[in-house]
Amino acid sequence: MTEWNKILHQKQYSREEPDENVVNFAKRLRKKKGLRILDLGCGAGRNQIYIAKQGFETYGTDISETGLTLTKSRLKQQRLTGHLIKCDMKMQPYTDSCFDAITCLHTIYHQELKEIKKTISEIHRTLRKNGQLLVNFLSKRTYSYGKGLKIEENTFIEQEGAEKGIVHHFADREEIVHLFEDFETVNLELNETEVEGKLRSRWIVTATK
Repeated sequence: MTEWNKILHQKQYSREEPDENVVNFAKRLRKKKGLRILDLGCGAGRNQIYIAKQGFETYGTDISETGLTLTKSRLKQQRLTGHLIKCDMKMQPYTDSCFDAITCLHTIYHQELKEIKKTISEIHRTLRKNGQLLVNFLSKRTYSYGKGLKIEENTFIEQEGAEKGIVHHFADREEIVHLFEDFETVNLELNETEVEGKLRSRWIVTATK
């Protein structure tokens, strides 16, 4: 997707510090050694790099060549090993039950609902039994809900700004619970911050297969 190739050249989208949710997620996994972890939609690699630093076997996929190039360069600079593949998140090139954990942040909601469902199906397929998932979704409470070109219920294409042309799907608790009904356990937390008077609201989801 050419939009993401342009976006990931911007500093705000290619930060190096990991997401705090990934840091906390990795702490919970750290007790188990030799885990294989996939960062689905790795972008510029900040979360995959952090996971690699913790000693896990890391994999990353993204549709953006820019993101993968940045990730590869940063891994090399820090002498870390990571396996990278360019692909669509809805069609993962991995065998069934091959990952112990999957992270997918700021990524899955850039699709229409039917595509999100396909992505979750792929996540479920590639996770091992008792495998752990960390993913987030835009909440319908966030300031940007309803802005842009509506293409389906709760789904809009940004018409201006850095993410012009990008799809955004917004979810509520009921929808997320339904999306993850095939998982053994699902936990939801609403994370909200106010930036320059604008409410940013996301669902943080952790699930066990």
